[in-house]
Amino acid sequence: MTTSTRSAPDEDEYDFLPLRLPREVSRVTAAMRLTIEAEFGGWELSRVRLYTDGSRRVLLRRKRTKTSGMLPPDATKGL
Repeated sequence: MTTSTRSAPDEDEYDFLPLRLPREVSRVTAAMRLTIEAEFGGWELSRVRLYTDGSRRVLLRRKRTKTSGMLPPDATKGL
């Protein structure tokens, strides 16, 4: 008997953004926040975990580019 392995994308190709949403955040508000992150940040939903206390842990991902993680030149002014 052979087992097939699922080809997972290489983690080095993605940037990950973990979010923790408290239980007070409604489902509509959570959806709006995730939509904004997806629309303007280029993030996509990777995983959602709902805990028994009502909080959610969300993992977003996006394709890594050559410029991801770099600060704009004026971001360090005033430090």
